[in-house]
Amino acid sequence: MGKFLNKVVLITGASRGLGSALAHGFAKEGATLILMARRVEGLEAIDKELDQYNVETTLVPLDLSKPERLQTLPQALMKKFGRLDVLVGNAGMLGNLSPLTHYAPRNFQKIMNVNVTANWHLMTGLEALLKNSAAPREIFITTSVNEKATPYWGPYVASKAALNMMVKTYAQEMRRTSFRINLVDPGDLQTDMFEKAMPGVDLSAIKMPQDIVPFIMDLALESCDITGKIITL
Repeated sequence: MGKFLNKVVLITGASRGLGSALAHGFAKEGATLILMARRVEGLEAIDKELDQYNVETTLVPLDLSKPERLQTLPQALMKKFGRLDVLVGNAGMLGNLSPLTHYAPRNFQKIMNVNVTANWHLMTGLEALLKNSAAPREIFITTSVNEKATPYWGPYVASKAALNMMVKTYAQEMRRTSFRINLVDPGDLQTDMFEKAMPGVDLSAIKMPQDIVPFIMDLALESCDITGKIITL
């Protein structure tokens, strides 16, 4: 117990699914948590669940489809915490499955904002806080769907392909530092997004989000020496 005691961990998409499971995992190990999600009520619900661990939580209700709203976050976190040890970019948006040319421009851009642009803002804005950590760790959630052209998934697969290259490029640029920056492809999970993408699929054989939490948390440990990789679970 206590592997992340005195560590400050920020998780996006923290109110449900994998984000919620990660919040429980890090809280159980003593982390100080910064939880980000779109809806206040979702954050308040997960915050109540985490009371059992007696850890500090800070709730950040923020819509990542409007990433310009992230601009004031770094200053606020620097003032309150002085550093950040772990960034988990978990939030993602599937969008409606549709022919590529049928997407409204604003819906296409919304998916790109959540899956790519918001993560760039987080990497950029929070770099100074992470540099104040003895062992800065960044983990971004991706998918193997973008490895092939998948009809009707256009903006989602394009955005995840862009995320992969962006994160791997950043990892290479930071390879001579103490940063460890990786992507995780969790595979199929019992989440709202999976059920939306695959309606009618038998969920009994699909992993639960909490099943993979220990593997993701290993990438956040000080002992982790992996960087610039896509870890497939």
